[in-house]
Amino acid sequence: MRRTGPLVVVGDILLDVDLTGTATRLCPDAPVPVVDLDERWERPGGAGLAALLAARSGVEVVLVTALAEDPAAARLEELLGRHVGVEPLRWEGDTVVKTRVGAAGVPMLRLDSGGGRPAGGVLPRAVHALLGRAGAVLVADYGRGVAALPALRRRLRAVAVDVPVVWDPHPRGADPVPGVALVTPNAAEARHFGAGDDALEGAGWLCRRWEVDAVAITQGERGAVLARAGGGRAVAVPLVGSATGTGHGRPDTCGAGDQFAASATAALLAGAAADDAVRTAVMEAAAYVSAGAAATASTRVPARADLEPAGAGEASARVAGGAWSPDVS
Repeated sequence: MRRTGPLVVVGDILLDVDLTGTATRLCPDAPVPVVDLDERWERPGGAGLAALLAARSGVEVVLVTALAEDPAAARLEELLGRHVGVEPLRWEGDTVVKTRVGAAGVPMLRLDSGGGRPAGGVLPRAVHALLGRAGAVLVADYGRGVAALPALRRRLRAVAVDVPVVWDPHPRGADPVPGVALVTPNAAEARHFGAGDDALEGAGWLCRRWEVDAVAITQGERGAVLARAGGGRAVAVPLVGSATGTGHGRPDTCGAGDQFAASATAALLAGAAADDAVRTAVMEAAAYVSAGAAATASTRVPARADLEPAGAGEASARVAGGAWSPDVS
């Protein structure tokens, strides 16, 4: 049975910036490439991307997130635009901005700025009321504190009694509240939470540990593994009749987990059972990657004056004095 009410996304938002250009020479004072920047692309990240992808299903989507009072937050609201409504919580600090620099399709480095935490206390009346009229809820936890707010967790636990709640967890985030309809970790996250290497066994173990109705462990091109409470051994949900990527190197999978969770939530909102929702999510996440992944949700900023990362003195990216590795967030 199709449910009424909006699809409400709850979680941490950030601003994703991609700077692209060419790298044909090394910096003279360090053995690192110089990137001549050509383009800047921006998009909502974290729960913002999940909300934007959920809105593509054609349903009303409202995002509950903590927003700072700075230009980056204003830009996020602009990017969400008419596609997604926003019910703000207060963020104590600056908006998190993740700036990725690449050349010829090759990632070179990532610059992170901003930080803080969501303000605690009483849940705003507007957010309390919104969750009460939601048709389905997606918690897109990016480990920055929104999903850990006690007042919000109490409300989500109460809502989960009557409304399907999907929880996309994060290794640095909060555990799902008991009673949610579906939790969607990827394989690495499932291992982090103690599920082990056997996804079929691990999905059922997580289902019992978290006291939730179902767990779907996503496995990229292999689809997902679904376990249901009291339902015996988990089952594989393979990717059928589609392929990820374009055949030119490793596909970009940025946001594939967000697409999976958003698709599953939209399917539950439409009245689908958990197994049908997971099958739909597997196919739509693969289609999202094949179409270009997060690039399809990005907006080009043409002005060359805006290409440089904040504080950069010249249009080049330099890394020296230590190793770096990408984060999972």
